[in-house]
Amino acid sequence: MNFNNQIAELQQQIETIAEQDEACQRLMEIPGIGPLASTLMLAAVGNGSASRRGRDFSAWLGIVPAHASAGGKSRLLGISKQGNKYLRQLFVHGGRSCKTHMNREKHPFGEWVTALEKRSHSNFVSVALANKIARIAWSVVARGERYRAHGPVAQVA
Repeated sequence: MNFNNQIAELQQQIETIAEQDEACQRLMEIPGIGPLASTLMLAAVGNGSASRRGRDFSAWLGIVPAHASAGGKSRLLGISKQGNKYLRQLFVHGGRSCKTHMNREKHPFGEWVTALEKRSHSNFVSVALANKIARIAWSVVARGERYRAHGPVAQVA
């Protein structure tokens, strides 16, 4: 069996697991999260009970900016890069993909992303969107909710 066949087989296994797991299906409803990111997130954090809120999860993941302040002036530095490197990478790539391919007129983050792009570097916007996606993903897993782009979130029975 050659290398490409092994990759295709493993990818099929991951997609099968994601299709069969209800939590993975809920995660994949979030823009920027696919079968690989959903299965890895569930493997890494389980039901999300280790974090009290989405902000704690994204801090653990390392996609929040480091903070420095002196003389009453606050500065945001690069991301802290803690936690699971591969999962963080998948969220950042998902954020980059969303930033590039979303219909900004219809997507709830569209105006926010456009405004952020006007004043920040493209990579900063991708990481900020990844942070937002990670926080939503934690909420979906920890609270057993479904993601809906508009309106209140429905509880899963």
